[in-house]
Amino acid sequence: MKYQVYARHNLDKIPNYGKLSQEQIQSIKIVSEVLPFKTNNYVINELIDWDSYQEDPMYILNFPQKEMLKPTPFRTLSEMVENNTSKADLAKYIHELRLNLNPHPDGQMEHNVPSLKGKLLTGIQHKYRETLLFFPTQGQTCHAYCTFCFRWPQFTGLNELKFAMKQPNLVVSYLKENPSITDILITGGDPMVMKTEVLERYIDAFLAAGLPQLKTIRIGTKSLSFWPYRYLTDPDSGDLLDLLRRVNDRGIHVALMAHMNHPRELETDAVKEAILRIRETGTQIRSQSPLLRHINDDPAIWADMWKKQVNLGIIPYYMFVARDTGAQSYFGVSLERSHRIFNDAYQQVSGICRTVRGPSMSAGPGKVRIVGITDVQGEKVFVLEFLQGRNPDWVGKPFFAAFDPEAQWLDDLVPAFGEKEFFYEQEYKKLLKVDKLPGHVLTTENKQYA
Repeated sequence: MKYQVYARHNLDKIPNYGKLSQEQIQSIKIVSEVLPFKTNNYVINELIDWDSYQEDPMYILNFPQKEMLKPTPFRTLSEMVENNTSKADLAKYIHELRLNLNPHPDGQMEHNVPSLKGKLLTGIQHKYRETLLFFPTQGQTCHAYCTFCFRWPQFTGLNELKFAMKQPNLVVSYLKENPSITDILITGGDPMVMKTEVLERYIDAFLAAGLPQLKTIRIGTKSLSFWPYRYLTDPDSGDLLDLLRRVNDRGIHVALMAHMNHPRELETDAVKEAILRIRETGTQIRSQSPLLRHINDDPAIWADMWKKQVNLGIIPYYMFVARDTGAQSYFGVSLERSHRIFNDAYQQVSGICRTVRGPSMSAGPGKVRIVGITDVQGEKVFVLEFLQGRNPDWVGKPFFAAFDPEAQWLDDLVPAFGEKEFFYEQEYKKLLKVDKLPGHVLTTENKQYA
């Protein structure tokens, strides 16, 4: 299939453009002034059900909806566009709107970016002891943009809010300074938009460094769902598969972290063939997705998705809570309902699907899972635990929050039983104080202030 991209500038070229009402077209144009919009012909032709597109989850996953902006900003922006407001004033207002959408939630920019010999490494995040996130400059776009994406600032021209880096030698130097890091997660954007020769240069730099601690290279990608031809017919698809095979043969485990939001993404012949070819290289595919209103907030959808994934050889990995950024007010689901959906779906699948963990919040102090909702000494509570923490000692310790049916994020919760704070908060606050200086990664493992 020949690759065709659609965005604001060529919206009228979409094959089913004529089905959209003028109001819908205007909404797409207005919302995409603030939040990025991009899709492609595979999504348009093979994933979206255009006979009922207005409620179709794949359409909503790709096309901005009016309600993704709150009424007042939407109305103001519409009026500014209608009145031919100057480009400078329009850009200023759009910039203000983006900053009010919490572009980097949970301290990603302030607390996760490390330094090396006084130089801030803006293409790296290091939040958890064993795992380093690397953002290669050439991989900071995607084959199509999810409307819920928590990395939306990467695609909007907000350079001061962008993670990107093209010096693998700096990554290697940082790894040598931090031997506890065993996993590199190459992320973006989507690393699989890069030509194989570019991805290969980065990976070969890591391999050539002879890092004894390096055990796993993860690649975060939506390409399986949005452009499986990356592994089938792209000019360098064979080279890409050879690269994956070569890294596995070197004894480095390669894990493709596939973002999959709906079972329909697993139904085309192209995606099934792509999965087969990837697995033949020795690469393991793990799946993850947030729970999203309008997209997959139904236990039957999750159970179906997990079953299909396992049948295709994919390991269900995470169900996330939608992060508090961008259009979260449109996509967010309460923690109570998130737990109920996860639990109901979990009960519908066999043990082989139950590798999945969730619902999990990637919050400031760490990945916090909702274990359950129960009554303790007459008080209804959320039972929580860390799956990952800035301090590894926090992991696995159950703690309790007062039940709140409206809560959608960790920050909405307060401790149960009249406690003043959660068990980790004193230490977390100390880390926040230390982190006043740039380049101090907020983790107890950081030698700069341990």
